[in-house]
Amino acid sequence: MRAFVITRYKEEPREVEVSEPVVGERDVLVRVEAAGLNQLDEKIRVGEFKQILPYGFPLILGHDVAGTVIGVGAGVRDFEPGDQVYARPDKDRIGTFAERIAVAEADVALKPASISFVEAGSLPLVALTAWQALVERGDVGPGQKVLIHAGAGGVGSIAIQLAKHLGASVATTASAANADFVRELGADTVIDYRSQDFEKVLSDYDLVLDSLGGTNLERSLRVLRPGGKAIGISGPPDPAFARGAGLNPLLRLAITALSAGVRRRARKLGVTYEFLFMRADGDQLRRISALVDEGSLRPVVGKVFPFEQTPQALQELASGGARGKTVISHT
Repeated sequence: MRAFVITRYKEEPREVEVSEPVVGERDVLVRVEAAGLNQLDEKIRVGEFKQILPYGFPLILGHDVAGTVIGVGAGVRDFEPGDQVYARPDKDRIGTFAERIAVAEADVALKPASISFVEAGSLPLVALTAWQALVERGDVGPGQKVLIHAGAGGVGSIAIQLAKHLGASVATTASAANADFVRELGADTVIDYRSQDFEKVLSDYDLVLDSLGGTNLERSLRVLRPGGKAIGISGPPDPAFARGAGLNPLLRLAITALSAGVRRRARKLGVTYEFLFMRADGDQLRRISALVDEGSLRPVVGKVFPFEQTPQALQELASGGARGKTVISHT
């Protein structure tokens, strides 16, 4: 089986022959038709998350898959060969930059019937991130005000649509070139991050979804109303994440220290900060499929590369500025 592999951090992926996936009793074997690229792939490649995601080598990257079921484990009941599915494999079983992958049945869903494999391959990680931030953590509903940073990006373009579906008023940051694009997605207020200071324009927001981190996250705390919440997906990780990930006590202590500053500033402002590292969830993907098929959510695919150009696609992703998602296609 062909796959793109790295054998150490910071190495460019190279195409090699690897062993066929091992299909467990509750696993679904998927022929990969399309695989989305995410900033998480690049962060793992360069070693940014090696303390909390200690992968072994050789490593196949890739967190999104859309494809066709070609085999199932003996205990699988909900899928059969020929089904068209999509998934975000569990964090311990990534590897969609390959021809085939075995995914736990619980993490798989039938892909939305109304879209292509390429469009479906763009969705799992970003749609699950948006769902877990806005629905699970944020409990967003009608009348609330939500700020979504980087609205033209992979997570932002889906989060804007989901927040509008939930009834919120949505502000986003984007370049002037993408202003009309994010308005078409549903943004009510668009802040040009190059010429405007969102902190001076916005106030009394219920929720901020921050994908940038650093000073952008700290400034975001100040646009929240008392009791509001900032959810960060670029970090820093917080103690709740460290406990949930089962990290050792020393690493948990280090992570607590990493986020101490932003959590302290949040407390002084009467708001909260939470780190979100999204998880695989087939049930949530089924609900997302329904929203796609009813027209409430639409995938945003910026560029498509053939499988053979996976390294070039990752290089372009690392340069930033892409609209929507970049996808690798096998067809």
